[in-house]
Amino acid sequence: MGDLAAEFEAERDHLTAVAYRMLGSRTEAEDAVQEAWLRYADALADPAARAEVRDLRAWLTTTVARICLDVLRSARVRHEVYPGQWLPEPLVERAPSTQPDPSDVATRHDEVSMALLVVLERLTPEQRVAFVLHDVFAVPFDAIADALGISLAAARQHASRARRAVAEGGPRHTADLAEQRRVLAAFTAAVESGEIDKLLAVLAPDVLMVGDGGGIFPAAGRPLHGPVEVGRLMLGLVRTLGRDTRSMRTAPVLVNGALGIQFEGVYKDGRPLRAVMSIAIADGRVTAVFNQLSPAKVAAVPPLPAEADPWPPRL
Repeated sequence: MGDLAAEFEAERDHLTAVAYRMLGSRTEAEDAVQEAWLRYADALADPAARAEVRDLRAWLTTTVARICLDVLRSARVRHEVYPGQWLPEPLVERAPSTQPDPSDVATRHDEVSMALLVVLERLTPEQRVAFVLHDVFAVPFDAIADALGISLAAARQHASRARRAVAEGGPRHTADLAEQRRVLAAFTAAVESGEIDKLLAVLAPDVLMVGDGGGIFPAAGRPLHGPVEVGRLMLGLVRTLGRDTRSMRTAPVLVNGALGIQFEGVYKDGRPLRAVMSIAIADGRVTAVFNQLSPAKVAAVPPLPAEADPWPPRL
């Protein structure tokens, strides 16, 4: 059992990455990986059975995919009764002070942006599993067909439909970190000015805004579309959340690999507030704003350092 545990732990980070990209929830991903460990320990405790598994990573990835498929099917029902708009849990880390070197960028080749995760929510569970396994982690279609319990042709079809939906249905996010930093600085300056015209100049014509308050903090009850609608709500949101926005502490962060802003402060009724804003950027403008305010979904986000800036953050 000790050898089995050591082998599994060597794959845990990979399996968690796979599960998170399928589920959009770090907590659920960790639960899925733990369930995979139980199945692994039960199925391969016999050395003879373990010897038959030539590619352990592939075996475990397939197992996690099956578990995630069941979770996704039940999650669709839960999301239908969720209070307000639903956004994934953000993966947050401190933003680099300068443009990362190429070796750091290379380690993010399988990063899935918040914009993409939002699009993946529209897919069927089978399409999402097929897309993540093949397009993100390069798992061959025969293994995907095995995980889904379908034919090879059907697995290819699920991935193809998912790829088409991703290409046609999501906010564009093509900017590198240097451009993200420049556009986000212009965006925060426009918000700080309080002038709608300045904010409209930074927003793309098809900009999208989604807020997830988890039923705890106020957020728009539907996705907002277009620069006027998004701009007006953004200015109103800053006023509502802080009255005096300088009471907030902020810092630029990487949210699922893209530049965003973390907020900490006190809500107008005295409750502590932590929020994460993720931004999608293309062609020099903001194409999407995702505000995660649900306490349950930001609970794992590291707290801001003591030296964090007031609003607006230094970018």
